[in-house]
Amino acid sequence: MTTIGVLGLQGAVIEHLKQVNALGLNGIIVKKPEQLQEIDGLILPGGESTTMRRLIDQYGFLQPLKHFSKPILGTCAGLVLVAKEIADSDEAHLPLMDIKVKRNAFGRQVESFETELDVKGLGKPLTAVFIRVPYIETAGEGVEVLATYDGYPVAAKQGSILVSAFHPELTGDRRFLAMFVQMVKEMNPAVP
Repeated sequence: MTTIGVLGLQGAVIEHLKQVNALGLNGIIVKKPEQLQEIDGLILPGGESTTMRRLIDQYGFLQPLKHFSKPILGTCAGLVLVAKEIADSDEAHLPLMDIKVKRNAFGRQVESFETELDVKGLGKPLTAVFIRVPYIETAGEGVEVLATYDGYPVAAKQGSILVSAFHPELTGDRRFLAMFVQMVKEMNPAVP
């Protein structure tokens, strides 16, 4: 059975885990670096990226995550974690994806909103929940932009990394997560 891990240091861990289980997959909370060996794909959940980075360092995840070779889904704070560059910051967290992001780009918590979003490959629009979200300021040549909002990329893919600025775990629509699961299965055909 396909096993998807959710990095369990901070953020929307349980919400992602429920979505994974609802797709009939084995979802586990990853709290130790050695658990990365047990999973077929990893979700870096929404939360607070600076706090997550501090906990990544504290629990010894930095190098294991930088060298994790299986698919990664980064949502909101997870998008910030994988970005090669962060606006108004001298240091990236896990520079895995050739994007530059701007944190809290659409405003503060009170300015959160929902909208219908066209996401490449999903057919009909997806209800996207935006809470203190980042957006992608620039994307490198190898990055495929999957969705934009207000002219800015808010979902993208590069190699085995899929990211969204919005929170797909907060709706009943599991198509974005299913897109990630398809990436996991394509990367490892032995995974059922």
